[in-house]
Amino acid sequence: MDINLDDIRNEVREWLAENWDDSLSLIEWRTKLADSGWGMPDWPVEYFGRDLPPSAVAVVQEEFAAIGAIGAMKSGPRMLAAVTILAHGNQAQKQRFLRRIITGEDAWCQLFSEPGSGSDLAGSTTRADKKGDKWIVNGQKVWNTSAHHADYGILVARTDWDEPKHTGLSYFLIDMHQPGVEVRQLKQMNGYASFNEVFFTDAEVPEDFLLGELGEGWPIAMTTLAYERRVAAGNREAGEDKGREGVIYDQYREESAIATEPYAWYPQRAGRSDLIIDRARETGSIEDAAIRQDIAKLLIKRQSMEWFIKRLAEVQKAGKARGPEGSVTKLTASEVARMSADLHTEITGIDAMLTGPDSPNDGIIAEVLVSVPAVSIAGGTDEIQKNIVAERLLDLPKEPRFDTGPFKDVKRN
Repeated sequence: MDINLDDIRNEVREWLAENWDDSLSLIEWRTKLADSGWGMPDWPVEYFGRDLPPSAVAVVQEEFAAIGAIGAMKSGPRMLAAVTILAHGNQAQKQRFLRRIITGEDAWCQLFSEPGSGSDLAGSTTRADKKGDKWIVNGQKVWNTSAHHADYGILVARTDWDEPKHTGLSYFLIDMHQPGVEVRQLKQMNGYASFNEVFFTDAEVPEDFLLGELGEGWPIAMTTLAYERRVAAGNREAGEDKGREGVIYDQYREESAIATEPYAWYPQRAGRSDLIIDRARETGSIEDAAIRQDIAKLLIKRQSMEWFIKRLAEVQKAGKARGPEGSVTKLTASEVARMSADLHTEITGIDAMLTGPDSPNDGIIAEVLVSVPAVSIAGGTDEIQKNIVAERLLDLPKEPRFDTGPFKDVKRN
């Protein structure tokens, strides 16, 4: 499809001139976005988009930002739910859930990981048993960002114990406010409480909240995870309030504070390589040739990752499907984070262990050291990413498996 980006720019500019009104409430404005399709312009027209190619999205966002217009709600796990429902949901599910994701009326969480299966998502033992026209869910999930204020969750649960582990799973949408769903926040060693553990005790899922077909939980979950692993190619908010006054900006700031609070420590999780050179200068270690060499290695690795991310973005703009290449980005991000933490330790020395007002950079350096290990775990461990790269990109043979056959017979924790 040939698209003239200048025509798109003029069209969205004209629409904003006629419709942007900062006296509206946030919900009123985003309802207009959902109706017009400009909130998610690359989504299908029948599902609140405009069927535009990814290359047009940046143009639309630029026009929103130019006048301070607020975009669709994209923060947190909402977009994980949105892209999965868009790809695998039926018409009724798309109509019911996608609009309220755009408007921000519904918050979502991801219910995949379990205490006994680690990165082995296919080893899920949370069960969903059919009873009449409902599914009854029992089990436990963990590391669930924002579950403490989610309205709905995307859930992988076992529906058939006689099938092999990958084919006995199904994918559900679940109401988080119902009886039988208990959410407990987890305190992390860096002082934050971004994650939760969720317990299900006879929680009910309506029959029409099954996403896709029975037993398709694994391939549908791969859609969710592929999106999650595109570390730096994700959606960004269109428009910034930049201190502007008005009810809509007040509501936007309040909403953003809630949505982004669990991610306050994520820059430290990534290693804060941006602070390395300044820290080296402050401590005088910049004069050490070995330190300078390590800094150069880190910056080369980081720049290579950024170029690779841009390459993936261009592939997406060309309309090609997202592939396993996102695992390369995630794996490299883990390496950059670890290299950064090691360098911060080497540069700062024993002071890196201090916390509070006496800690370098107001505690940021110490926070880096206790946060970086998480980046090698979240969204699939480094070991999982290496397997994906080896098998799906390099076409190497798969490792021997010892967990085939009916899942009920597979040894597990």
